[in-house]
Amino acid sequence: MAELSTLARPYAKAAFDYAYENAVVGDWEDFLFIASSLVSDAAFEQMLDNPAISAQQKAEMLTGIYDEQVAAVNETPLKTLLLSVQGHNKEGQASTAFPVVAAPLKNFVQQLAEQERLKLIPQVYEQYRLQRAKTLKQVNAYITSAYPLTDEQRNMLTAKLVTSLNAAIILHEAVDPTLLAGATIKIGDKVVDDSVLGKLKQLKTQLMA
Repeated sequence: MAELSTLARPYAKAAFDYAYENAVVGDWEDFLFIASSLVSDAAFEQMLDNPAISAQQKAEMLTGIYDEQVAAVNETPLKTLLLSVQGHNKEGQASTAFPVVAAPLKNFVQQLAEQERLKLIPQVYEQYRLQRAKTLKQVNAYITSAYPLTDEQRNMLTAKLVTSLNAAIILHEAVDPTLLAGATIKIGDKVVDDSVLGKLKQLKTQLMA
């Protein structure tokens, strides 16, 4: 695995450098995530090993599936997968199309195919994410609320965290009705419990002290 990561690192750096300079970091990360899932599939891996299929055909198949599934207007399995893990605002996005694979990204995939490196995409994706986190100083914030956040609440919370942490925030949302109201926020090993359930527990502890 270490050897694969070493092989993938220069590709990931080249990909991230281009994406960062051209403000398409998220688009490239979305594609690399989906492509990682595809090339890890046994049937797709068999296709990659088939010498009768040209590098261009393999590259076009990979980008074509992404455009068909993720850039489609309707909900599809791969779009649902992407929305569930990449921290996108899920509300209303199932019927919204993501951008199709742009020419520079197609060229990148073509280069990987020609060098027989498409199987490295999962490692390229991981290295890309590491480069992104390092460059953008990203912080993962896990919020669990009693009810789904509204767009206004989400934007206000993200803005406050950006200001206080001086970093780009990746918000991960979950809903837990047992909190009654309010929310808990976990960043690293720190937890802020502003839920009604948390306050009731705190009050009980104080009364028993």
